[in-house]
Amino acid sequence: MKHYQTNLHDHEVPSGKYQTLILKTPRKIALLVFALLLLTIIPFYYRSNSIFLTKTIPNPPSSLPFSPPKDEEPHEELPTISNNLKCDIFTGEWVPNPEAPYYTNTTCWAIHEHQNCQKYGRPDSEFMKWKWKPDGCELPVFNPAQFLELLRGKSLAFVGDSVGRNQMQSLICLLSRVEYPIDVSYTKDEKYKRWKYTSYNFTMASYWTPHLIKSKEEDNHGPTNTGIFGLYLDEFDEAWTTQVEDFDYLIVSAGHWFMRSMVFHENNKIAGCHYCLLDNVPEVGMYYGYRKAFRTAFKAINSMKFYKGITYLRTFAPSHFEGGMWNKGGDCVRTKPFKSNETQLEVVSLEFYMIQLEEFRAAEKEGRKKGLKYRLLDTTQAMLLRPDGHPSRYGHLPEENVTLYNDCVHWCLPGPIDTWSDFLFEMLKTEGIRSAEEKRHSRDRRLH
Repeated sequence: MKHYQTNLHDHEVPSGKYQTLILKTPRKIALLVFALLLLTIIPFYYRSNSIFLTKTIPNPPSSLPFSPPKDEEPHEELPTISNNLKCDIFTGEWVPNPEAPYYTNTTCWAIHEHQNCQKYGRPDSEFMKWKWKPDGCELPVFNPAQFLELLRGKSLAFVGDSVGRNQMQSLICLLSRVEYPIDVSYTKDEKYKRWKYTSYNFTMASYWTPHLIKSKEEDNHGPTNTGIFGLYLDEFDEAWTTQVEDFDYLIVSAGHWFMRSMVFHENNKIAGCHYCLLDNVPEVGMYYGYRKAFRTAFKAINSMKFYKGITYLRTFAPSHFEGGMWNKGGDCVRTKPFKSNETQLEVVSLEFYMIQLEEFRAAEKEGRKKGLKYRLLDTTQAMLLRPDGHPSRYGHLPEENVTLYNDCVHWCLPGPIDTWSDFLFEMLKTEGIRSAEEKRHSRDRRLH
């Protein structure tokens, strides 16, 4: 563990001409011996107790109770920095973790009903007892006290569809071992929620925008009876773009809604559609709209006058329907993860993923001109391997008279989506290292 040396130097024995003074009387000699002994002891004392002189970074506790003792003051801790700068934390395998889960459906009120798998009778529990193991390094388990300390005075927003909201609710549950937030939403609309952790002055928000851009339902039936949505490919969704300028971190995501029927509007006219079956409207495919939507969303971020935050793209998390499409009886009934050599991305998921990467790189390049930072929260590979983590039919009571398809898109809580917070926390810690390195290099250049 490294400590800053500035304070220690203030207590070291002086050097130079003062060491050559000769004290001739016995009393002065005795005083000199006593002073030298005292000055010899002090540096060793401070080295062994340097926490009182410098802000050190302690190792995280191996586990946290659901309600930490008040006298422990977990918010005083700072995160341990791991050595993952050169390791791809997103490539690896799932390995058993008997210590999981770190919350339950009875200890966290933030779980959405449709993802509350244990409440609604899912019979197995092994899907909650895995952790992600990157190839060549370790990914520490999420530490809620350290996360809140690291984000003290900061703000984080999730921008995207209900899977993004799923991620936020997972994070709230993981943080519940330290503190629950209070609702400080500016509207009663559940699509836009804002939470505050008062002890840490940390704000977290979600903005539901399934297409990331301006969109509206133009027909509530359509060819698949799931509606036709009009997407305005060159127009911002001001429901979120006017609200996030002051946030320190944005997590942007979107995907599954682009598989529905859509009509694309561009330059104030219809440019085409995806499976709309409308007369005189050309079929241009969902990938056309998907690419343009991300391009416009990133343009909105890069054009914000006062935004200085870091933007994370959370990559596409594949669904796992088997035996049929999502609206044709498909289901997800597996009970354990795949190995990385047992499956691969199917065509649509792969194309979505590649489009995200391409638009992300273009936005990152443009944002760099304004000093903005983009980071890739690459969850795709890890979640591809988790067909066992979805609610399926365990999002409601069997006898309920509801029209719901088997859910193989969202994720049970607790469940594999909790690992996204492991990824995020590791990236936040790494970001601190990068910032320190950038400052050091900048200072060195000035000195030379």
